[in-house]
Amino acid sequence: MPLPKLKDIPNWTPEVEKQITDSWKSAEMFKLDMKKLKKIYSIDTPPPYINTPIHMGHATTYAFMDFIARHRRMTGHSVLFPLGLDRNGLPIELAAEKKFNTTPFKEGREKFVALCEQLLKETSAESIDSFSKLGISFTSYNQSKDVGAVYLTDSPEYRALTQATFIDLFKKERIYEAKRVNNWDPKLQTTVADAEIEYKDIPSTFNHVKWKVKETGEEIIIATTRPELICTCGAVIYNPKDERYQHLEGKTAITPLYGIEVPIMEHPFAKVDKGSGIVMMCMGGDVTDIQFFRELSLPSKIAVNQDGRLNEYSGFLKGLKVKEGREKIIDELKKEGLLVKQEQIVHSTPVSERSGAEIEFIEMPEYYLKQLEIKDKVRKISNDINFYPPEAKKILDSWLDSVAIDWPISRRRFYATPIPLWHYEDLTAVPDPGKYYVPWKEQPPKESDVYKNGELVGKVSDFNVSWKAEERVLDTWFDSSISELYILKYKENPEFFNKAYPATLRPQGKEIVRT
Repeated sequence: MPLPKLKDIPNWTPEVEKQITDSWKSAEMFKLDMKKLKKIYSIDTPPPYINTPIHMGHATTYAFMDFIARHRRMTGHSVLFPLGLDRNGLPIELAAEKKFNTTPFKEGREKFVALCEQLLKETSAESIDSFSKLGISFTSYNQSKDVGAVYLTDSPEYRALTQATFIDLFKKERIYEAKRVNNWDPKLQTTVADAEIEYKDIPSTFNHVKWKVKETGEEIIIATTRPELICTCGAVIYNPKDERYQHLEGKTAITPLYGIEVPIMEHPFAKVDKGSGIVMMCMGGDVTDIQFFRELSLPSKIAVNQDGRLNEYSGFLKGLKVKEGREKIIDELKKEGLLVKQEQIVHSTPVSERSGAEIEFIEMPEYYLKQLEIKDKVRKISNDINFYPPEAKKILDSWLDSVAIDWPISRRRFYATPIPLWHYEDLTAVPDPGKYYVPWKEQPPKESDVYKNGELVGKVSDFNVSWKAEERVLDTWFDSSISELYILKYKENPEFFNKAYPATLRPQGKEIVRT
């Protein structure tokens, strides 16, 4: 049946538009002819999340990409311009929680994953239809294994490549596990990366509290916005240029209410013009505190649990939520005559961009990808990359300047690529790359390598033990970072990959700078 033309119909209707759009989508007019490849021009499109319909930003940026794709076809190129749909991570989980009015902690892992999958079945088609209405000339609008077909980041094929990347880096000792203080979202109950945090100016109270110097009995006044963390204090500091406190060098401060003795020392982190000029360094207060504890190798005491409640370190505040604990300790300080005054201020506070919860700093084991030791190499390579506009390179340069820790890549959530590992005491089973593994549903293959303290010690078949599945998942950016490898068929089609790598154009958002 021939398609209608404008002159054949008195009024243009959505039904007529749908008829034409559906016909155009099924025609596959931009599909790559793999037998007649010309010079390949590949566009590594950033896969949009599909937990909500595409927005004006998507429409605009993908139209820009489409201009380039159409121009390159007109100049004789074979254009690879795939549509990817990002279906991993917290945005999907949050959408499922909202739609089904529940949480993974109520439902359990298996049922909650099923709810995420149910949500995704209903939303993926809407995103694809929206792009087709815009006339975006993707290589294909079909889902298949063809080069340039629509791909899903939660498909077994994509997740298998993500896991293969993890396995390769793990065996090369680029990935390691360590117990460190990390950014913690107490609402979502997961570690979050620095790039997933935004700083907001939030009203707060500067509490001026009396402390005592053990050796002299004199009182010192320390101002803090986090009095509930006095119990974790590791030191009291003043600026080396602050003459008011030079006589306290080497002496001991006694924490109010808790009576814990901590050293007093000079350190540039203290600001002469902030508060009273003398500062309590408490574990988990902010990034500066964490850096201070690491620098001086001080033992860490984390007073906030994963659920956002205070623990045994906080003594009489145990079991209270952080803000409840703050209110209670302020009341106690007032009763004891230790609160000199309070100031209402606006405090720059780290907030999770996903949940809006204020970030806490909690110590726990996570997997890290080494990045500190290659900063200089990345900076050198970046000088050979073309940035449009050129000043956009400053985003990468600024990020490299800010990197202070290796990248924590493990997350304590559910709908994402599982970390493909199993454990038994101090042994870790690492499977061969290529297959998609779901550790919490299966035991490790018998041919999997077994590591102990980073050393290869045998195969799973050599150990007659019951392996415990790794329950953590990978940061969704770990998936996003390999989109270039996936669209160019890394490992799957070496002949095409060798012709097409690297991607010609990577129109990525600035938040992916670290990957």
